[in-house]
Amino acid sequence: MKFRVAGALGTAALCAAVVSCSSGSAATASMQAPPVTVLTSAADNGNGDIFLAPQGGQYGSGPEIVSITGKVLWFHPLQAGTFATDFRTQTYLRKPVLTWFQISNGAAGGEGVIYNVRHQQIATVKPANGYAADFHEFFITPWDTALILADRPGTADLTSLGLSAHQPVNDGVVQEIDIKTGKLLFQWDSADHVPYGDSHAPMPQPGQPWDWFHINAVHLDTDGNLLISSRFTWTIYKVNLRTGAIMWQLGGKHSTFAIKAAPGQKLDSAGEIFAFQHDPEPLGGNVYTVFDDESDGQSTLYSCSRTVTISLNLATGTATLIKSVNQPEGLTAAATGSEGVRLR
Repeated sequence: MKFRVAGALGTAALCAAVVSCSSGSAATASMQAPPVTVLTSAADNGNGDIFLAPQGGQYGSGPEIVSITGKVLWFHPLQAGTFATDFRTQTYLRKPVLTWFQISNGAAGGEGVIYNVRHQQIATVKPANGYAADFHEFFITPWDTALILADRPGTADLTSLGLSAHQPVNDGVVQEIDIKTGKLLFQWDSADHVPYGDSHAPMPQPGQPWDWFHINAVHLDTDGNLLISSRFTWTIYKVNLRTGAIMWQLGGKHSTFAIKAAPGQKLDSAGEIFAFQHDPEPLGGNVYTVFDDESDGQSTLYSCSRTVTISLNLATGTATLIKSVNQPEGLTAAATGSEGVRLR
């Protein structure tokens, strides 16, 4: 099987029988692939296939590949109560592979899964140190290691923020794992590098853990260092893969860059390019795309979710919004967004 991937889901307007993973009945889960109807075909789709990870409802959950006409080409049904995220093609040991993150409802953590072109499982990856894996990202590096996210529970003295001296918190962690051995090669913990006061997350109820950082992406920049996204600090962090030091911060309360918009572009109501964002992608030349949610389900800072393209000028310390594409129907994504979709 030769993998052909559409550059983005925007190459066609799709209508799929896909609902929230929490809405389906695990006891009656179907093994049937969710049908997809193409409402509007695009002329510039590049003949790529579309990768989906539908969850719950009356159809099966699992990774699914459909053609640009909506024909189901491959579907891997998962057992009841199990779902997939971040389904895509990657390269492992110089060969194309299918990858996704897999987790069972109610289970602690999950694992990254690697399948070969014959649809055979060849590897799985879990975080080290007993941490619970985070479903947002499973990324294979060009040197055949895995970047995986995890959530680490802890406590912190947050009396300065009006919380407890022993406040339960969930910190965001990035780990680089040797795929063959499971050995931990590198770890970055948000609590070691980012002040809790940088968070825009709602304050928790007494005794409840505070999801202050909410890590949701780790990618490689063009120079091999990391791009880490925090939903609740509204920040993309560039992190040195060797030392763990933050090289720059884009957005949020301590941005390295002054934020501005090019003619014809608009910042949100907080004067930011993005908020509650996901999926930072480097295009080269210090230009990046980001899926800009602009909502957490409670507050909305822009009229809708959008994709944004940002140009950084490292010499002048400015970040310029040079392009944005609004969600066509004016909708907002209050959670997740663009996992596995590469925006160009």
